[in-house]
Amino acid sequence: MNFVSTRGNVDKIGFIDTVMMGLANDGGLLVPEKIPQIPAEKLNAMSQLTYQELAFEIFSYYVNGEIPEHELKELIEKSYATFRHPEVTPVKKVKDQMYVLELFHGPTFAFKDVALQFLGNLYSYVAKKTGESINILGATSGDTGASAIEGVRGKEGIRICILHPHGKVSKVQELQMTTVHDESVLNLAIEGTFDDGQRIIKELFADVDFKNKYHLRAINSINFVRILAQTVYYFYAYFQVNKEQDAETVNFSVPTGNFGDIFAGYLAKRMGLPVGKLIVATNENNILEDFIRDGIYKPGEFRSTYSPSMDIQVASNFERYLYYLVGENPSEISSLMDIFKREGKIVVNEEQLRQVKADFAAHGVVGEECLQTISKYYTETSYLLDPHTACGVAAYEVCNGPSEVCVTLATAHPAKFNESIERCDIKQTFPEQIQDLFNKPQYLEVIEADKEEIVRHLKKLFN
Repeated sequence: MNFVSTRGNVDKIGFIDTVMMGLANDGGLLVPEKIPQIPAEKLNAMSQLTYQELAFEIFSYYVNGEIPEHELKELIEKSYATFRHPEVTPVKKVKDQMYVLELFHGPTFAFKDVALQFLGNLYSYVAKKTGESINILGATSGDTGASAIEGVRGKEGIRICILHPHGKVSKVQELQMTTVHDESVLNLAIEGTFDDGQRIIKELFADVDFKNKYHLRAINSINFVRILAQTVYYFYAYFQVNKEQDAETVNFSVPTGNFGDIFAGYLAKRMGLPVGKLIVATNENNILEDFIRDGIYKPGEFRSTYSPSMDIQVASNFERYLYYLVGENPSEISSLMDIFKREGKIVVNEEQLRQVKADFAAHGVVGEECLQTISKYYTETSYLLDPHTACGVAAYEVCNGPSEVCVTLATAHPAKFNESIERCDIKQTFPEQIQDLFNKPQYLEVIEADKEEIVRHLKKLFN
């Protein structure tokens, strides 16, 4: 198993080098040279595995022996021992043929824990093997930051800096990041949007000299390991639902901001999992819905919504999908990304748009629709959705066929977004771990969304 860049100017590299490179040195994203195919008989055998056993099977296709089997199993066991549910990502039936996949049982109550607990342990494993210090730099629209910090805090040889948009994340998300008092953790609240932070991060990683000098490593979903770890729960959910439904295919509705979680589903489908529709659920920042409908990818005006973790205009992982859409042609990807940088949009042809519509359905949840969905499901089923999962359920209602089985990815615990839950006149009880956050002091610095200012802080942390 080798990995290549979507833009074609990185030599083929192995799994560990892919983890450490994060963003490809040519500015592209790393993808497997060839997507492994899992035959039907192997899928049938895998359906009986625990979550941890399933993760080992799927990871093994990509790790390709670079981590000894017993050590890979130990990394997986250690990563998911922190989850509050024995199944790690349990599937709950909400009503006939409609399920939610609960991805919020990790330490920070968000789906990002599934990947970042593993990636944190993997970085620690590599640091111990090589003796190399690891400096992690990431941007967050809310959940990645807390999950990343929780994944690496206290691990020898690792320091981490997280950028988040000041005042544009929920209070619980902010507290989860900024109440960590550790000399190896730096929280920078930028006066701007997540897109501003993500752009600066990409610029810093694209500066290969700076990246190498300061041993910068990626925690955002530009790192392929994030995608790989998230692929596992699509397999797990399909197997659990199919034991009850015996469905030929299962649809997935996915709250989507940076296109990483939905791309993990696309990868699972390409590997051979019988996935039907992949439903892209967005909010008013609906650049992806526009693309799936019209074939035009063009960022619009940023909007703050009830689902702040999806308040993203430029989706990092979209380039990975484009790579497969254009037939794995890196020169065409380089050309498209140059056009995007120059003109601010990407337009695909009619044949490509037909393929996009075959791969995805989409619905942008506008205005009060998110809150109405929370209220409706709480009243009718007593199941409390967080606002991002509510967008996924609203998209399921629009895009799913009457006889089709669908799993909506429940991406966060509702306690993380009480601002939206309160608007529905619903009172919820906070888990103890979240309630305790309100009594802790915060540690953060508020700065302008300026690359040089951020570099100045990084040098102080990493030197």
